[in-house]
Amino acid sequence: MTTLQDRARTLLDLHTAEEVLVLANVWDVVSARVVAGTEGVRALATASHSIAATFGYEDGENIPLELHLDMVGRIARAVDLPVTMDFEAGYGDPGATARRAIEAGAVGGNLEDRMAPLDEAVAAVEAVVAAGRDAGIDFVLNARTDAFLRAPQGADRGGLLAEAVRRGRAFLEAGAPVVFVPGVVARDEVAHLADALGPRRLSVISVPGASLPVRELQALGVARVSTGPFAQQVALTALQDATRDLLAGGALPGGTRRLN
Repeated sequence: MTTLQDRARTLLDLHTAEEVLVLANVWDVVSARVVAGTEGVRALATASHSIAATFGYEDGENIPLELHLDMVGRIARAVDLPVTMDFEAGYGDPGATARRAIEAGAVGGNLEDRMAPLDEAVAAVEAVVAAGRDAGIDFVLNARTDAFLRAPQGADRGGLLAEAVRRGRAFLEAGAPVVFVPGVVARDEVAHLADALGPRRLSVISVPGASLPVRELQALGVARVSTGPFAQQVALTALQDATRDLLAGGALPGGTRRLN
């Protein structure tokens, strides 16, 4: 079993490597074990939306933090890979939440800025980075800016790019090794952000039917590609399709593998 420090260093190194880090987000122990057992997987990321949905809660810090952390801890104990937790906006105290995530076994985390005033968002990033430093690990903060997600419909994309860059650079200066910009899928926008933030500093989410292939994102200099809630939606889509086929008089898919 690797130590927490080893896992943290491994996760940080994966973000700066030439090969893009691909993270299929997980939400419980069985999904974590299936993903971890897939050849080529080097780290795991949890999805807050998916964990909340598993327990019947809406996304947006509606799931109690204790319950959220309990699942993250179960996932971290079930695998021998680095685990990074999506702790949303930090549940009111990003530093304390990061400390508890580390205690649960996470060596990285996502933190949303929710377009708070920049000085407040930077202070939150600094608090999370300090929590990792105090724990003696290289905690890998995936600092997320919601510049695109919270923009009004029809907002100028150029202005949104500029704001994402402004916030992203501030987060990097505050100690975050990577910046997450959800809501960006177009090649020119991804390229602009990757160039403005620097090589292996940009993190994006893969959106079904919209995002560029991973190999192209890597060529643009992206550090990390995750799937967020979409991994769970892929699994649920397969479940619903199989149920429909059964109800229509059919059978379960012949290529189904026993994975648990």
